[in-house]
Amino acid sequence: MNDSVGWKEEDTITELSEEHQSDVDTEPLPHVEFEVGDNVVYPHHGAGKVIRKEEKEVLGERREYLTIKILHNEMTVMVPSENAALAGLRRVIDDETVKKVQAVLQDECSEMPKNWNRRFKHNRDKIKTGDIYELAEVVRNLAVRESEKGLSTGEKQMFTRAKRILASELMYALEMDEEEVEEHIHGLMGTTPNGNGRKVAVAAK
Repeated sequence: MNDSVGWKEEDTITELSEEHQSDVDTEPLPHVEFEVGDNVVYPHHGAGKVIRKEEKEVLGERREYLTIKILHNEMTVMVPSENAALAGLRRVIDDETVKKVQAVLQDECSEMPKNWNRRFKHNRDKIKTGDIYELAEVVRNLAVRESEKGLSTGEKQMFTRAKRILASELMYALEMDEEEVEEHIHGLMGTTPNGNGRKVAVAAK
């Protein structure tokens, strides 16, 4: 299997170290064991599959690493096994959680800041949490705004990225392909991929 598309091992490790350094908590996180073939979710990137689990020597230190191939963009990410929980790596959601996510997508638009910069930061921070309910809320709210008022270029990019991350996990959870899951998401929200046809909803005040 081809390990990556435009991927460099050292770049990936540097990105991981910088991205999660500020997330270190004083309370230790539980250790979760992942194996080759596991379907997992990596925050900010989406769902993927563990394709390798091996020891590597990096910067003079030998550690066990998980190599994850991200589903929606073929990107490859490498995470130290011992820091998997710290990096936010988790298993794909179960059936009960899927139903709750679907309910979020069907719900009314929640309140967002009217100022563009504040609204962008508000949604970006929600995506950063790695919480799938927050992610689904961002997708839903931006879908509503796109159909009612349109989105700026930055918000369009955020909407596309958030929807891809959400769709990648639902593809595994619902056993659908990319086209089917996109239709499913838009069907729940009452929208079409081009932003038209949103069902009547109570907009945020």
